[in-house]
Amino acid sequence: MSRTICLICNAGSGRNRRGQDAVARAMAVLGDGAHRIEWTSGQPIETAIDRALAHRPEFIVAAGGDGTVMAVAGALLGREVPMGVLPMGTFNFFARGLGLSEVPEEAARQLLDARPHPIRVGTVNGRAFLNNASIGIYPAILKERETVYSRWGRFRLAAHWSVLKVFLRFRKPMKLTIETDAGTETRRTPLVFAARSAYQLRSFGLDGAEAIDRDRFAVLIARASGRRALLAMTLRLALRAPKRGRDYDLIATRSLVVTTRRARTLVAFDGEKARLPGPYRFRMSDDLLTILLPDRQEPAP
Repeated sequence: MSRTICLICNAGSGRNRRGQDAVARAMAVLGDGAHRIEWTSGQPIETAIDRALAHRPEFIVAAGGDGTVMAVAGALLGREVPMGVLPMGTFNFFARGLGLSEVPEEAARQLLDARPHPIRVGTVNGRAFLNNASIGIYPAILKERETVYSRWGRFRLAAHWSVLKVFLRFRKPMKLTIETDAGTETRRTPLVFAARSAYQLRSFGLDGAEAIDRDRFAVLIARASGRRALLAMTLRLALRAPKRGRDYDLIATRSLVVTTRRARTLVAFDGEKARLPGPYRFRMSDDLLTILLPDRQEPAP
Protein backbone atom coordinates (compact mmCIF):
# COMPACT_ATOMS: atom_id res chain seq x y z
CA MET A 1 0.00 0.00 0.00
CA SER A 2 1.47 3.36 -1.05
CA ARG A 3 1.99 6.14 1.50
CA THR A 4 0.68 9.61 0.71
CA ILE A 5 3.59 12.05 0.87
CA CYS A 6 3.83 15.61 -0.45
CA LEU A 7 7.07 17.26 -1.57
CA ILE A 8 7.17 21.05 -1.64
CA CYS A 9 9.86 22.03 -4.14
CA ASN A 10 11.28 25.51 -4.64
CA ALA A 11 10.83 25.98 -8.39
CA GLY A 12 13.28 28.89 -8.40
CA SER A 13 16.15 26.75 -7.14
CA GLY A 14 15.39 23.66 -9.22
CA ARG A 15 15.70 24.95 -12.77
CA ASN A 16 18.75 22.91 -13.71
CA ARG A 17 18.37 19.39 -15.03
CA ARG A 18 20.48 17.90 -12.25
CA GLY A 19 18.14 19.24 -9.59
CA GLN A 20 15.05 18.02 -11.42
CA ASP A 21 16.54 14.54 -11.77
CA ALA A 22 17.44 14.42 -8.07
CA VAL A 23 13.86 15.20 -7.06
CA ALA A 24 12.54 12.58 -9.49
CA ARG A 25 14.87 9.93 -8.03
CA ALA A 26 13.78 10.81 -4.49
CA MET A 27 10.10 10.59 -5.47
CA ALA A 28 10.69 7.15 -6.96
CA VAL A 29 12.04 6.05 -3.58
CA LEU A 30 9.07 7.54 -1.74
CA GLY A 31 6.65 5.59 -3.91
CA ASP A 32 3.56 6.09 -6.05
CA GLY A 33 1.85 8.09 -3.31
CA ALA A 34 4.37 10.94 -3.55
CA HIS A 35 3.02 14.24 -4.92
CA ARG A 36 5.17 17.17 -6.04
CA ILE A 37 4.00 20.73 -5.32
CA GLU A 38 5.90 23.66 -6.84
CA TRP A 39 6.50 26.83 -4.85
CA THR A 40 8.56 29.96 -5.45
CA SER A 41 9.86 32.27 -2.75
CA GLY A 42 7.81 35.16 -4.14
CA GLN A 43 4.56 33.32 -3.35
CA PRO A 44 2.94 32.76 0.07
CA ILE A 45 4.19 29.43 1.39
CA GLU A 46 0.79 28.88 3.05
CA THR A 47 -0.76 28.38 -0.42
CA ALA A 48 1.59 25.46 -1.12
CA ILE A 49 1.00 24.04 2.37
CA ASP A 50 -2.77 24.16 1.88
CA ARG A 51 -2.42 22.34 -1.45
CA ALA A 52 -0.28 19.70 0.24
CA LEU A 53 -2.69 19.25 3.15
CA ALA A 54 -5.57 18.71 0.71
CA HIS A 55 -3.93 15.36 -0.13
CA ARG A 56 -4.04 14.41 3.58
CA PRO A 57 -0.37 13.36 3.52
CA GLU A 58 1.35 11.18 6.08
CA PHE A 59 4.09 13.81 6.06
CA ILE A 60 5.28 16.82 4.05
CA VAL A 61 8.82 17.07 2.68
CA ALA A 62 10.62 20.38 2.19
CA ALA A 63 12.80 19.80 -0.88
CA GLY A 64 15.40 22.54 -1.16
CA GLY A 65 18.01 24.49 0.76
CA ASP A 66 17.85 25.99 4.23
CA GLY A 67 15.68 28.88 3.03
CA THR A 68 13.03 26.55 1.62
CA VAL A 69 13.13 24.36 4.73
CA MET A 70 12.73 27.45 6.94
CA ALA A 71 9.68 28.63 4.98
CA VAL A 72 7.94 25.25 5.16
CA ALA A 73 8.79 24.89 8.86
CA GLY A 74 7.29 28.28 9.66
CA ALA A 75 4.05 27.37 7.93
CA LEU A 76 3.84 23.98 9.67
CA LEU A 77 4.33 25.30 13.21
CA GLY A 78 1.49 24.03 15.36
CA ARG A 79 0.26 21.58 12.71
CA GLU A 80 0.14 17.87 13.45
CA VAL A 81 1.57 16.74 10.11
CA PRO A 82 5.33 15.99 10.38
CA MET A 83 7.95 17.69 8.21
CA GLY A 84 10.76 15.83 6.47
CA VAL A 85 13.70 17.42 4.68
CA LEU A 86 15.16 16.56 1.29
CA PRO A 87 18.46 18.51 1.20
CA MET A 88 18.90 20.24 -2.17
CA GLY A 89 20.76 23.42 -1.23
CA THR A 90 24.34 24.58 -0.90
CA PHE A 91 24.85 24.18 2.85
CA ASN A 92 21.89 22.12 4.15
CA PHE A 93 22.84 22.84 7.77
CA PHE A 94 19.47 21.83 9.21
CA ALA A 95 19.31 18.54 7.28
CA ARG A 96 22.91 17.68 8.12
CA GLY A 97 22.25 18.43 11.78
CA LEU A 98 19.44 15.89 11.69
CA GLY A 99 21.80 13.25 10.28
CA LEU A 100 20.20 13.16 6.84
CA SER A 101 22.25 12.20 3.81
CA GLU A 102 22.90 14.92 1.24
CA VAL A 103 22.23 12.35 -1.49
CA PRO A 104 18.50 12.99 -2.18
CA GLU A 105 17.43 9.38 -2.80
CA GLU A 106 19.28 8.19 0.31
CA ALA A 107 17.66 10.94 2.37
CA ALA A 108 14.28 9.80 1.01
CA ARG A 109 14.97 6.25 2.24
CA GLN A 110 15.84 7.64 5.67
CA LEU A 111 12.55 9.57 5.80
CA LEU A 112 10.52 6.42 5.17
CA ASP A 113 11.88 4.91 8.39
CA ALA A 114 12.11 8.16 10.41
CA ARG A 115 10.18 8.89 13.58
CA PRO A 116 8.28 12.11 14.43
CA HIS A 117 9.83 14.35 17.06
CA PRO A 118 8.46 17.73 18.28
CA ILE A 119 10.84 20.69 18.61
CA ARG A 120 10.66 24.44 19.21
CA VAL A 121 12.29 26.74 16.70
CA GLY A 122 13.66 30.25 16.97
CA THR A 123 11.64 33.30 15.93
CA VAL A 124 12.56 36.95 15.36
CA ASN A 125 9.61 39.34 15.44
CA GLY A 126 7.38 36.33 14.84
CA ARG A 127 9.30 34.97 11.82
CA ALA A 128 10.62 31.44 12.26
CA PHE A 129 14.21 30.36 11.68
CA LEU A 130 15.97 27.03 12.15
CA ASN A 131 19.71 27.73 12.02
CA ASN A 132 20.40 31.39 12.78
CA ALA A 133 19.21 34.97 12.56
CA SER A 134 21.45 38.01 12.58
CA ILE A 135 21.66 41.80 12.45
CA GLY A 136 24.59 43.73 11.04
CA ILE A 137 27.22 42.99 8.44
CA TYR A 138 26.07 39.48 7.47
CA PRO A 139 22.65 40.62 6.18
CA ALA A 140 24.48 43.36 4.26
CA ILE A 141 26.71 40.70 2.66
CA LEU A 142 23.64 38.68 1.59
CA LYS A 143 22.13 41.78 0.01
CA GLU A 144 25.33 42.61 -1.87
CA ARG A 145 25.72 38.98 -2.95
CA GLU A 146 22.35 39.07 -4.71
CA THR A 147 23.47 42.13 -6.69
CA VAL A 148 26.78 40.50 -7.64
CA TYR A 149 25.10 37.20 -8.58
CA SER A 150 22.56 38.96 -10.81
CA ARG A 151 25.39 40.60 -12.75
CA TRP A 152 28.11 37.95 -12.81
CA GLY A 153 26.35 34.67 -12.00
CA ARG A 154 26.50 32.36 -9.00
CA PHE A 155 30.25 31.82 -8.83
CA ARG A 156 32.32 31.35 -5.67
CA LEU A 157 34.59 34.22 -6.72
CA ALA A 158 31.53 36.47 -7.01
CA ALA A 159 30.50 35.51 -3.47
CA HIS A 160 33.98 36.41 -2.15
CA TRP A 161 33.86 39.71 -4.04
CA SER A 162 30.55 40.61 -2.39
CA VAL A 163 32.15 40.12 1.05
CA LEU A 164 35.09 42.33 0.10
CA LYS A 165 32.81 45.08 -1.23
CA VAL A 166 30.86 45.20 2.04
CA PHE A 167 34.07 45.26 4.06
CA LEU A 168 35.44 48.16 2.00
CA ARG A 169 32.30 50.17 2.77
CA PHE A 170 32.44 49.30 6.48
CA ARG A 171 32.93 52.43 8.61
CA LYS A 172 32.12 51.70 12.23
CA PRO A 173 30.23 49.14 14.33
CA MET A 174 26.55 49.54 15.14
CA LYS A 175 25.54 50.88 18.53
CA LEU A 176 22.97 48.49 19.99
CA THR A 177 21.08 47.87 23.18
CA ILE A 178 21.03 44.15 23.91
CA GLU A 179 18.68 42.61 26.47
CA THR A 180 19.21 38.97 27.51
CA ASP A 181 18.47 36.77 30.51
CA ALA A 182 21.62 38.24 32.10
CA GLY A 183 20.42 41.85 31.83
CA THR A 184 20.69 44.85 29.49
CA GLU A 185 23.84 46.34 28.01
CA THR A 186 24.89 48.73 25.26
CA ARG A 187 27.42 47.43 22.76
CA ARG A 188 29.22 48.52 19.61
CA THR A 189 29.50 45.59 17.21
CA PRO A 190 29.33 44.84 13.48
CA LEU A 191 27.26 41.70 14.03
CA VAL A 192 24.82 40.06 16.44
CA PHE A 193 24.30 36.40 15.50
CA ALA A 194 21.63 34.31 17.26
CA ALA A 195 22.28 30.61 16.61
CA ARG A 196 19.93 27.65 16.98
CA SER A 197 22.02 25.02 15.17
CA ALA A 198 24.68 23.28 17.24
CA TYR A 199 25.81 21.53 14.06
CA GLN A 200 26.46 24.83 12.30
CA LEU A 201 28.44 26.22 15.22
CA ARG A 202 30.62 23.13 15.44
CA SER A 203 31.19 23.24 11.68
CA PHE A 204 32.85 26.65 12.01
CA GLY A 205 34.69 25.99 15.26
CA LEU A 206 32.43 28.31 17.26
CA ASP A 207 31.43 27.86 20.89
CA GLY A 208 27.80 27.75 21.97
CA ALA A 209 26.61 24.24 21.07
CA GLU A 210 26.05 23.44 24.75
CA ALA A 211 23.67 26.42 25.06
CA ILE A 212 21.58 25.10 22.17
CA ASP A 213 21.59 21.63 23.71
CA ARG A 214 19.93 23.30 26.75
CA ASP A 215 17.26 24.82 24.47
CA ARG A 216 18.71 28.34 24.50
CA PHE A 217 19.99 30.73 21.88
CA ALA A 218 23.74 30.95 21.49
CA VAL A 219 24.17 34.68 20.86
CA LEU A 220 27.52 35.58 19.31
CA ILE A 221 28.52 39.26 19.40
CA ALA A 222 31.42 40.15 17.10
CA ARG A 223 34.21 42.16 18.72
CA ALA A 224 35.77 43.63 15.55
CA SER A 225 35.78 47.43 15.56
CA GLY A 226 37.44 48.20 12.21
CA ARG A 227 38.03 46.81 8.72
CA ARG A 228 41.34 45.14 9.59
CA ALA A 229 39.96 43.38 12.67
CA LEU A 230 36.84 42.36 10.74
CA LEU A 231 38.92 40.86 7.93
CA ALA A 232 41.16 39.00 10.40
CA MET A 233 38.10 37.58 12.18
CA THR A 234 36.61 36.45 8.85
CA LEU A 235 39.83 34.73 7.81
CA ARG A 236 40.02 32.86 11.12
CA LEU A 237 36.38 31.84 10.68
CA ALA A 238 37.18 30.51 7.19
CA LEU A 239 40.04 28.49 8.72
CA ARG A 240 37.68 27.18 11.45
CA ALA A 241 39.88 28.89 14.07
CA PRO A 242 37.87 31.73 15.65
CA LYS A 243 38.46 32.36 19.34
CA ARG A 244 35.91 33.36 21.95
CA GLY A 245 37.00 36.50 23.78
CA ARG A 246 39.14 37.65 20.87
CA ASP A 247 36.77 37.43 17.91
CA TYR A 248 33.41 37.26 19.63
CA ASP A 249 31.56 37.16 22.95
CA LEU A 250 28.99 34.48 23.71
CA ILE A 251 25.75 34.78 25.66
CA ALA A 252 23.43 31.84 26.32
CA THR A 253 19.87 33.09 26.71
CA ARG A 254 16.26 32.01 26.32
CA SER A 255 15.27 35.39 24.88
CA LEU A 256 16.98 38.31 23.20
CA VAL A 257 15.86 41.84 22.41
CA VAL A 258 18.04 44.03 20.18
CA THR A 259 17.31 47.73 19.75
CA THR A 260 19.04 49.79 17.06
CA ARG A 261 19.01 53.49 16.26
CA ARG A 262 17.18 52.84 13.00
CA ALA A 263 13.43 52.30 12.80
CA ARG A 264 13.94 49.42 10.34
CA THR A 265 16.98 47.19 9.93
CA LEU A 266 17.95 44.40 7.55
CA VAL A 267 17.69 41.04 9.33
CA ALA A 268 19.02 37.73 7.97
CA PHE A 269 17.53 34.37 8.88
CA ASP A 270 18.68 31.04 7.43
CA GLY A 271 20.22 32.74 4.39
CA GLU A 272 17.14 34.85 3.62
CA LYS A 273 16.71 38.49 4.57
CA ALA A 274 14.04 41.13 5.23
CA ARG A 275 13.95 44.72 6.45
CA LEU A 276 11.98 44.57 9.69
CA PRO A 277 10.87 47.22 12.19
CA GLY A 278 12.59 47.20 15.57
CA PRO A 279 13.04 46.34 18.31
CA TYR A 280 14.10 42.80 17.32
CA ARG A 281 12.66 40.19 19.66
CA PHE A 282 14.16 36.71 19.51
CA ARG A 283 11.97 34.08 21.16
CA MET A 284 11.42 30.36 21.09
CA SER A 285 8.25 29.43 19.23
CA ASP A 286 5.12 28.85 21.29
CA ASP A 287 3.95 26.23 18.80
CA LEU A 288 5.84 23.03 18.14
CA LEU A 289 7.24 21.81 14.85
CA THR A 290 7.07 18.05 14.31
CA ILE A 291 10.13 16.92 12.38
CA LEU A 292 11.03 13.50 11.00
CA LEU A 293 14.14 12.29 12.78
CA PRO A 294 16.18 9.55 11.06
CA ASP A 295 16.48 6.30 12.96
CA ARG A 296 19.12 6.23 15.74
CA GLN A 297 19.64 10.00 15.64
CA GLU A 298 19.47 12.31 18.66
CA PRO A 299 16.86 15.10 18.61
CA ALA A 300 18.00 18.03 16.49
CA PRO A 301 18.81 21.28 18.32
